[in-house]
This record gives sequence, structure tokens and C-alpha cells, in this order.
Amino acid sequence: MSAAATRPSSVRERGRGGPAAALPPIVRCAVYTRKSTEEGLNQEFNSLDAQRESALAFIASQKHAGWVCLPEKYDDGGFTGGNIERPALKRLMADIEAGAVDCVVVYKVDRLSRSLLDFSRIMELFERTGVSFVSVTQQFNTTHSMGRLTLNILLSFAQFEREIISERTRDKIAAARKRGKYALGKPVLGYDYAPAPAPFAGKRLVPNPQEAAIVREIFELYLEHKSLLKVAELASANGWATKGWTSSTGRAVGKRPFDKTTVSRLLRHPLYTGKVPHKGAVYDGEHEGIVEPEVFARVQAQLKLGSQFGGAIVRSTGSGEGSLLRGLVRCKACGCAMTPNSASRPASRNSGVSGGRVIYRYYVCSGAVKRGRATCPCPSLPAKDLESFVLEQVRGVVSCERATSVIVARATELANAAARDRLAERDRLRTEVASDDPRRAERARARLGALERAIAADEARELDQDEMVGALDAFDGVWSALSPAERQELIRALVAGVEFDAAGTSVTVTFREDVGGGGGIGAEGGGGEA
Repeated sequence: MSAAATRPSSVRERGRGGPAAALPPIVRCAVYTRKSTEEGLNQEFNSLDAQRESALAFIASQKHAGWVCLPEKYDDGGFTGGNIERPALKRLMADIEAGAVDCVVVYKVDRLSRSLLDFSRIMELFERTGVSFVSVTQQFNTTHSMGRLTLNILLSFAQFEREIISERTRDKIAAARKRGKYALGKPVLGYDYAPAPAPFAGKRLVPNPQEAAIVREIFELYLEHKSLLKVAELASANGWATKGWTSSTGRAVGKRPFDKTTVSRLLRHPLYTGKVPHKGAVYDGEHEGIVEPEVFARVQAQLKLGSQFGGAIVRSTGSGEGSLLRGLVRCKACGCAMTPNSASRPASRNSGVSGGRVIYRYYVCSGAVKRGRATCPCPSLPAKDLESFVLEQVRGVVSCERATSVIVARATELANAAARDRLAERDRLRTEVASDDPRRAERARARLGALERAIAADEARELDQDEMVGALDAFDGVWSALSPAERQELIRALVAGVEFDAAGTSVTVTFREDVGGGGGIGAEGGGGEA
């Protein structure tokens, strides 16, 4: 088992006439438990309880060595070990950083992580903070090189096991879909799951008469109106909603009003014709279709025609240039995000563009796009005017000393984080270079060369804070030299949000608390605020 982090020894009080007896140092133990799925967690005694009970028994056996269990529970139920995005694990790591833990106890190594890269990062934290690591069922000592080797071997097998399980699950789903089964998919409107007939086990799709009638009506409405938004409006007016069901944990899922996206997804689903889709292929299903194949084919033809020529020619921009404020702008009327979009029109004689088309960029309320202007009257905002207004406010803020220090600190943090990511990516690519797949190894080798040069540049570069402060004084020159992604990063480091009030025709820019105290800067009516 692992030795505990060194702590000053306490001294037992003198007994009458007896010498002082030294007590072992107290070792504060944190028990971490994890289960990949939520199945069975609602039971009175579940897998997490069993893991914790074993760990507590082990800690009790080490009472003579000063081991005590911390009262805080670090339980992650329903979280994969393939990454570290787990709330209890993050709390544990924060407590370790704060010096509140001396030893981490788990039932098995793979409860902590099933990823070699993630585990090495966790162990780096343990070593840096002097925290020991103990697995109840796998005895080893992480303070010695042989113990660390044993640990890495165990973890390699844990990662291999996780990948094999993933492959088997994918193969099982693919094989089921090829045989026409849809037993592992999310419930869809128009069908229910029912037990498969004897002698087969599992479940199968059966039509739900009431929901099937709604699905057929949606197909007919689209053929009549040829508009996804119109169908969504009519569906909401009729009180129709998406499929609702209850998860294994008792949580209600679905049952939401239709919008443009959900209508489009429903109309494109081949399941309604008795087919089963999987990774671009379509197989004959064992379930009964509820939409005639001829109707489905007509709808697909109209959808394809509509995507090319029908409706508004507004489409989402794919370049970074058109999304400086992506994720920051919200509509005050309905609270929805305003997303960047663009409209293409033929160039006019006075536009200065010879031939071709001119692209106009806008920020559009996502609520109005999905559910229609009747639900939100917010108009589209010209992107250039809105971004210019926000940028003008940023210019004023960066001139203050407090904001300058925040920007410099954020820039340093981003540069260091990018350097760490490049080092992790290099380790991953070096593993791929040794792959048995020649094409995969060649691709990794080609990327590795460029990455090595970037890492060398990281090591040679020093961030001069005085130079960065001087650069901020010449904001316009710095801004013009930044790439679209870097401009986006700078705006996010300063701006907490941008709100458009269509009723008052005003835009309010709110800066982050550490920059400008969280206050808002507003502008009324025309001028620069779009």
C-alpha cells in the first residue's frame, strides 16, 4: 500500500508517571467512487456504496498508522472513466490543491481513470502535492519506481478494456441495425417500445396510433405549405410536442414544442417508412412504417429543393470573420441567443463589386428563426454595426489600468494553456506514429513535425508584460494584427454579454467583473449601435 504524505508527529500526553508516547502522523484519506452508468443508482445499496464500504474497511485496518477517513463524499455516478469531466473528481482535485487530503483511496485503479493520459496528469498532481494513492484490491506503492510501473501496466489494461467495450458496443449496434432492429435508439414520435415476442428478448418498435397520426399530418402540412417554419407554427398552434419519455433515473425528457429544427429532423427520418438508418446507410427494419414511401420521397425532394432555392437565403456563416460576438449576444425580448448569419444578394452597380454576389452579415434571434416572428419580433442586426459599437466600448475599457492587468494576465494564461495542449498533443501523436496502421502513422508523422516546431517556438518565446502593456496602448495596431480567432478570444476575456432590446432599440454591453466591475454600457437609437 502507499505511504502517506509526511506530517509532523503528534505526542501523546504524559500519563501519571509515564513517559510521552509518540503517535503516528494523521493521514487524512479521501474515498473516491465511480460508476459508468446510472443503472441501479436509485437502489438502497448500490455499486458506489459497495466501493465506499470496501475503502472504509481498508482505512479502518490502517488505524494504527493514523489513517482517518474524511467525511466528504466524492461519488461520481453515471460518469465515464475516459475523461476527467466529473464533478466529484474535480472537487477532489480542488481539495488536494488546497492541502485538505493526504491520501486518495479507491476500490480499483480504473475507478479513478481509464485513460493513460488523464491518469498521468492526476498522478502528477498527487506527486506535486505529496498525496498518496491506494487501490484496495490492487496492492502497490506509488513511492517506488516498481510501484509506478505496476500502476501504469494496470492502467494500460484498463484503457484497453474501455476501448474494447466501446468497440463491442458499436459493433453490437451496427449488427442490430443491419438486421433491422432499433432497440438501442432514442424513442421517436410515432412509436413506442414494447417487449419483443417470444422466444426473443429485448424490445422492439410498435406504432403509437395517436402519435402516428400527428407524424402523418406533419408530412402533409409540409407538402402543402413547403415551409418548415410554417409547419412548426401550425404544430405549436395544435398543441403538438416532440416525443416525451422518462429516463432510467425518473427524469422527464422531451415533450417540447416543435420548432424549425425539430420539424426538419422529423421529416428526414427514414424510420417512418419502416427503415433503420445507421452511419449513412439505410436498412429494412423489422418495425411497421407509418408514412407511405411515396410521401416520404416527395418530402425529401421538396426539402432538397427548399435548401437550394426556397425560403430565405440566410445561412449560417462558417468563417470566424462573421462571428466576433458568437455566443455573447442575446435578445432581451425572449432571452434567446442571437446567432451570426449571412445573406447573399447580387451585387448592385453602386456596391463597388464587379459582378458576383455581396454577402451581408447579421445577428439573428434564434427564437425568431426557430419559432417564427410571432413568438419574438426582434429584427436582425447588421453585424458590422453591432461589432463596431462593441469594439468602441472595448477601446474605452482597455485604456484603464485595471483592465490592462486583466488582459495581460489572461493573455499569459491562454499562451501557457496553449503550450500545455501542444505538449499533450505531441505525446498523443508520438503514440500514433508507432501505430500498425501505415496511413495513420504517416498522418501523425506529418502533423508531429509542425507541432515540434511550434513547441520549440514556445520554449524560445518569453512573454514580456511591459511589452504587452505597451501594445495595448496602441490597441488599433494590435487589433488589426490579430487573427479572427484571437480577436474572438480577446473579446471574450473582456465582455460578459451583449443584450439587444428591440423595444427600446438599445444595445447594452456588460463587461466582466474583474475588468469593469460588471457594469453595462448602453446606447440608445441609431448611430453606432446597429
